[in-house]
Amino acid sequence: MSMGSVSDWLRARRFDVDAAVLALIAALAMVPLRLLFSQVYVETIPLVLGGAAILYLLSVYSSRGENDEAAFVLPVGLSRLLPSVVVLGTAGMLLAAVLAGERGVAFYAVAGVTGTLLLSQILFAKEEAFNPSILLLQVVLVAGTVRFAAIATTPGFIGIDIWTHLPELTSSILEAGSLDAISDDKHYVSPLYHLLVASSSLIYDVPLRTALYLSLGLVIPLSPLLVYMATRELVAERWAVLAAALFSFGDYVIEWGMHIIPTSMGLVIFLAVLYALIRLMQTDYAARDFALLAGLSVALILTHQVSSFIMLVVFGGAVVAYFLLNLGIYRVSRLRPDVFRARNPVNILGLVVFDVGLITFLWSFTPYKGGTFLETILSFLAETVSSSAGFGNLAGGASAASASGGESAGASTPLVELAGYIDVLGFLLLLLGTFVGCLYVVHRDRAKQSVFTLLIGTAIMLVFTLGLPMFGIRNFIPQRWFAFMYAPMAILTAVGVRYLAANLNAKILVAGLLVAALVFPGAMVVSRNGTLDNPVLPAGETLSYDEQSVAAVDTIGQMTGGPEPMEIRPDQQLRTDHPYQTVFKRTGAYTADTANVTDGQPVDHDVVVYREFQSDGTTYFMNGDGYGQVRNIPQERICRPGQSTLYDNGDVTMCVTPSENSDS
Repeated sequence: MSMGSVSDWLRARRFDVDAAVLALIAALAMVPLRLLFSQVYVETIPLVLGGAAILYLLSVYSSRGENDEAAFVLPVGLSRLLPSVVVLGTAGMLLAAVLAGERGVAFYAVAGVTGTLLLSQILFAKEEAFNPSILLLQVVLVAGTVRFAAIATTPGFIGIDIWTHLPELTSSILEAGSLDAISDDKHYVSPLYHLLVASSSLIYDVPLRTALYLSLGLVIPLSPLLVYMATRELVAERWAVLAAALFSFGDYVIEWGMHIIPTSMGLVIFLAVLYALIRLMQTDYAARDFALLAGLSVALILTHQVSSFIMLVVFGGAVVAYFLLNLGIYRVSRLRPDVFRARNPVNILGLVVFDVGLITFLWSFTPYKGGTFLETILSFLAETVSSSAGFGNLAGGASAASASGGESAGASTPLVELAGYIDVLGFLLLLLGTFVGCLYVVHRDRAKQSVFTLLIGTAIMLVFTLGLPMFGIRNFIPQRWFAFMYAPMAILTAVGVRYLAANLNAKILVAGLLVAALVFPGAMVVSRNGTLDNPVLPAGETLSYDEQSVAAVDTIGQMTGGPEPMEIRPDQQLRTDHPYQTVFKRTGAYTADTANVTDGQPVDHDVVVYREFQSDGTTYFMNGDGYGQVRNIPQERICRPGQSTLYDNGDVTMCVTPSENSDS
């Protein structure tokens, strides 16, 4: 067969149908993996992939037209009433949080119902009752309420890394008035987050915590608007609003709206980069548009290392899409109502080379763990590949439960297993929509650089978040990628749902959309990553602390002088639960680590800290095998009878073992 014949054969194929059939075959082939590995994604992703392929094939071969009378729509009067109900729902969320002093079960229930009402308006409102401005206002209002309620009811901070970024790094910059104060830290060459918070503190004349919430804290709930703007370049307003809403409900997006660190700022800039990139590909751009994209990419590089790498992945997808579309297999369609606007592919290879060069230059002298950031991460990666990488060396779930060094070692109960599926349910629904969107855009008439960039970028990000961890490679910190990946996933889902709405059987369509509207918001809101302040699912890690716990860290640091690791003996290291030990360590209050606990035996450490949450909450201790395990520990197993009490505020107790040569 000649090359011309091959080319003609390829041009005659329906790549979207071929891809759907291959996806269905791949899903069936992956089903046996669940017999070999007990991991939630291994068990569920084949079902999601197969379901997406079946839905797409049904829509392709359906005879339904766009104006099918059987389609379900909300009455106009109800559509105009629901925005007021959503506003009342946000008020109810705030009331529930204030009365309980935390985001509790009542808060999450009201948030789930409010989210369902919001998605119902987007999906089922008639055209004459559809108002994108009012819907976007509701998206921002709900997103802000979900995050603000967590921040307002939590003393101190939510999360782990933030205890380093604000009390240590930003505070040092503010006191010294110079970046030289953090010259030995990797953020020395990516300081925009710390400079923003420090300058906000000076401008507003408020503490760092308040300055953070008045700057980034206000911007993050607005970030779904960037997803709307990017999606609006591709599809109509209804589906652009849907993409913004789906993104705002993302569990990891909620996490970085509560745990506000450089990753959070990197996410906001990444969304701006994504919008600028899609706009560049969808419009007759000018030099200023390209300059904007380049400037945003530099800002992201100066904000966060992981975010910069994720940006390069998307840019790499854009370059691959450019060369793929220039092969001649895909024909460029003229502007039609059901096809994306046709533009000649944009070559951003020069920008990619510039960004890679800048990143390499900066990382080559960024201090990190006694060396440079570049050489350290490359050595870590090489060590992982050579020593522990291998198929089936599965990473844990999405939660940070293994943060203290490994997977939880306890036997799973049926309730915990069910909670694991609920935890990833929202992501799986979004992944289902993403697969449908991907199948839609590979059709020759719909193939454009913008949507191919989203497709390829999402595929590569899925490799980093789900693929590489299956081989034991977790050096790229896959947990940080999900929120960034949700942006192209939300856009592709909106594209896919738009196609299903026009072609799928009305009964199947309405049933599917109703289930999604009922389940998606609640599943995302109650997921472990969306409830770091007060988890509702079993085995969820609580990364917030009450006033007594925060006060204890500060007081113990003042009492002991905050000794450095080299200033004390190993047996003088403070031991307590994880994650509480991270607060001591990251604030410099005292050198700390996770206590070792064996079944039925008290700890044998000389310096320990007990808090009541260790007895009735979800905290982690190291077991005999060196893995983090959930334990409920009574006080007498932490502070033993023979120890002296050095500090006690009624909730937190610090106990020490008297030295042998001390006076009786």
